[in-house]
This record gives sequence, C-alpha cells and structure tokens, in this order.
Amino acid sequence: MASKNPAKRIAAALGALEAADEPMGRLEAARRLREAAEELESAQVEAARKAGATWHEIGASYGLTKQGAQQRFRAVRAKAKAEAAAVAAAAEGKPPAGTANGKAGASSALHPSAPSTPSTSSTV
Repeated sequence: MASKNPAKRIAAALGALEAADEPMGRLEAARRLREAAEELESAQVEAARKAGATWHEIGASYGLTKQGAQQRFRAVRAKAKAEAAAVAAAAEGKPPAGTANGKAGASSALHPSAPSTPSTSSTV
C-alpha cells in the first residue's frame, strides 16, 4: 500500500472507517489512518528541513524543544543522514556506507531479522 501517497491513504482509511460495520474493521481503518498520517507528518518534517526550517522551529510547532523534535523525528534525521552519505559517496565514486563493493552486507545491523549473537567478551 506504500505506492499511494499518504494523503490518498488517509482519504481511503477515512472512507474505510466510515464504512466499517464492526469494531475490528473500524480499528483496522484507524490503524491505517494513523500510519498514513505519521508517514505524511514525517514527509512534511523532511520537506521543512530541506527548505531550511530549523529543529527549533519544528519543535516549537509541536510544543517541544529542539532536542525533543530531533528525538521525535529520529527516523527522518537518520534517513536524511543516509541520503547525504550516499550522495557524498557517489560524488567520490565509492560504494555507499554499509556495503561491500556496492553489495549489501550480511551484518545484523543492516538486517534486523538476522539473529544476533550475544557478546561473550567482557571489559576488564
């Protein structure tokens, strides 16, 4: 469903919410509505940052501090940093960070579904 833009997903979820006859159908529609609204919000924060808005300004619109806004929109910040790193790497002719020769690595950090191995080393 990610192929639709968030505004269209919001409209579809609102229609489903109104049409739902059962509580679980309304709950499912409400969940989809929340997810689409969060996606729209993140996209707008990203657009505001690209247009020059500061974290202080974004925080103020939510009644948060600069740090509070940065924490709330951590994923937006991570995406922007990853995009900037990819652009910088491409400009230098290097594969993106976290890859080996341009191929995705097998690190569990890159693949959250990969089982993690607990560390047995200790600091002395």
